[in-house]
Amino acid sequence: FALSLQTMTRVQLVEHIRQKQSYLCVGLDSDITKLPKHLQSHPDAVFEFNKAIIDATLDHCVAYKINTAFYESLGLKGWEAMEKTLHYIPATHFTIADAKRGDIGNTSSQYAKTFFEVLPFDAITVAPYMGEDSIRPFLEYENKWTIVLGL
Repeated sequence: FALSLQTMTRVQLVEHIRQKQSYLCVGLDSDITKLPKHLQSHPDAVFEFNKAIIDATLDHCVAYKINTAFYESLGLKGWEAMEKTLHYIPATHFTIADAKRGDIGNTSSQYAKTFFEVLPFDAITVAPYMGEDSIRPFLEYENKWTIVLGL
């Protein structure tokens, strides 16, 4: 069972769910203030924590959801931890950028590029509250998933 590093298709995701008999998605909302004490002094504490969570859950889940706010709030170091975490997740697992983006069209285009090209997530969460042009740029990516918030 091999999956593309860049994109997981619907068929591949469904097959992975069937093989594992699981829909489990593990959230990596890694709050640096709540990490275990033994990691607090580690120079790359968030990534080390995520790595341990991924290693412990890999056989039980089909997806990982990275809440970008917990990484963005740490500046460059947080973005680096997010990127390292994303690349640590095996291609056999679906990846979601829980970014809740939704801005005017040209800004959304840049967000889409960030989370689908620069950081090769399979999916992103978006907020449709500013209208169709706020989500259209995400929908234009072939074989990428856009999860539109309903409430």
